[in-house]
Amino acid sequence: MRMLIMGPPGAGKGTQARAIADRYAIPAISTGDIFRANVSQGTPLGLEVKRIMAEGGYVGDDVTNAIVADRLAEPDAREGFLLDGYPRTLAQVEALDALLAEQQAALDAVVVLTADTDELVARLLRRAETDGREDDTEDAIRVRQAKYTEETAPLLDVYRQRGLLVEVDGIGTVDEVGQRILAGLDAR
Repeated sequence: MRMLIMGPPGAGKGTQARAIADRYAIPAISTGDIFRANVSQGTPLGLEVKRIMAEGGYVGDDVTNAIVADRLAEPDAREGFLLDGYPRTLAQVEALDALLAEQQAALDAVVVLTADTDELVARLLRRAETDGREDDTEDAIRVRQAKYTEETAPLLDVYRQRGLLVEVDGIGTVDEVGQRILAGLDAR
């Protein structure tokens, strides 16, 4: 299985990605986790990412595309993967399409979690308190929500037109949402 999981920040993509990846025995690859690891290690990429994330922005396409291409070239991702946090722009969709075409592969499904913005802001503020995530201030959260709506949500139309979209209500317990996702994937 080659899949994407999409949805606004705080919709539960990371939590659900791990369960989906376990079920299909594929790696869950989170660009956010890759970026945060670089931040915590103080790499040059990490310093730049920290500045961008503090402002609520997204890391540029060139850097993100290169990181994803490198990760998908690793042996555990050759037969399948679940990408979380990528693609976020039409240019990234095109880069992923080209990468998969080179591998003579294609996406099998795109899971999108939907949720109310105010509920997501509250969820992310709670996470910021418990996880100590400095990038989750209310202003930065609202900027990321707006950027998602403006830049990433249009990608859903692309995947809907390709017949790949599996839309799932992301509000509920982890198990409830997980069951909706699996039911949606099984129905494909």
